[in-house]
Amino acid sequence: MKLLEKLPCDGTLKFLHKVIDGMCGRAYPRYQDYSAVWNLTEWTEVLEQVATYFKDAVGKDHTDEEALLQLGELSSDSQRAVLTCLKGRKQDIRHSLIERTNAICSAQLLDFDWQLKLALSSDKLSMLQMPLLNLDLDVSENGDIKLFSIEMNKEELQNLIHALEAANKVYVPLKKHLK
Repeated sequence: MKLLEKLPCDGTLKFLHKVIDGMCGRAYPRYQDYSAVWNLTEWTEVLEQVATYFKDAVGKDHTDEEALLQLGELSSDSQRAVLTCLKGRKQDIRHSLIERTNAICSAQLLDFDWQLKLALSSDKLSMLQMPLLNLDLDVSENGDIKLFSIEMNKEELQNLIHALEAANKVYVPLKKHLK
């Protein structure tokens, strides 16, 4: 982020806001507007560093002190500009990160139904007595509703429960930030 120091103080805030605009799906700053400040290699480096800093600070929900620690190499004016921009645009950055995460998969679970069965025998064993779970999922993907039916034994059900619990542990902290 040391390359940010090459910008005049009055242009730093404008540049930072344009980078955040780009992260939010609008236009990034143009190299032509800053070619007198940075060469092309420095330009790509400063863009990547600034965007990564903002994503990291918002994604990890850094406090002001934690965010400031990562800016130790910058002058106090540049630090102030970055923190001002971070505080003012935190919700925009968070919304952008959430949208990018949601865009990974457009499928949504609409409804589910389950049924527990006990398989008493099979073609190989006369006394099986194995519990089976039938799980029916109604999933909406790009406006289409698809039905999935899954049959699981006890071990597969346990694996599903553990995976859902792990996903819930990730989701609960994110849910706090969405409010």
